[in-house]
Amino acid sequence: MQHFAPNQLFDLSGFSHAALFEGCQYAWQALDRIKEYLRVYPLGKIESDEQKYAYLVNPSQISIGKSSVIEPGAYIKGPCIIGANCHIRHGAYIRGDCIIGDGCVIGHTTELKGTIILNKSNAAHFAYLGDTIVGNSVNLGAGVKCANLRLDGKEIAVDGIQTNRRKFGAIIGDHVEIGCNSVLNPGTVLGKNVYAYPGINFGGYVEENSLIKPATKVQIQKKG
Repeated sequence: MQHFAPNQLFDLSGFSHAALFEGCQYAWQALDRIKEYLRVYPLGKIESDEQKYAYLVNPSQISIGKSSVIEPGAYIKGPCIIGANCHIRHGAYIRGDCIIGDGCVIGHTTELKGTIILNKSNAAHFAYLGDTIVGNSVNLGAGVKCANLRLDGKEIAVDGIQTNRRKFGAIIGDHVEIGCNSVLNPGTVLGKNVYAYPGINFGGYVEENSLIKPATKVQIQKKG
């Protein structure tokens, strides 16, 4: 389906690793290319001066761009790429096989695994991103979780399309805003410019320029 194509979800013109998406019919197919991409990419170039108190595992397989700040206590495991002008805060947990674009914020207790993040996106507080792709200029509120495994462990489908993946979190298009403490179920795809209210559990495909609101409203009344 055309609305799952990478160029329908993301502006790839300014992303240094756009080659990940070349020839992909569906955006999530880029997740299958991360390991090979990192295997052949010239890793080990750390251009940031502010990372000596971070915990870098396999530093020869980590690249960090210019002017990025890696706070003390951040945990970064290679292979991974972190772009320029990023801010990786204390307590961030980057577990490997991650590609992060320029100008991104990965915050305290945010965990990343097998994930691609394009430019100028924020996962600044208590987020989990597993087997997920985040577009440009996305903001994930505190506590947003992208669940990547069905409870029954079966293959994940998107709108009836089999993805050939048991672990697959979300595809989040450009300029999406997701409110605090929301949960995206495995295989969620959000088009561009989607806004989601806080504290919602949702999944499936949401077309661009949509607003996701809770179905019920909290009621407050006097006791007895």
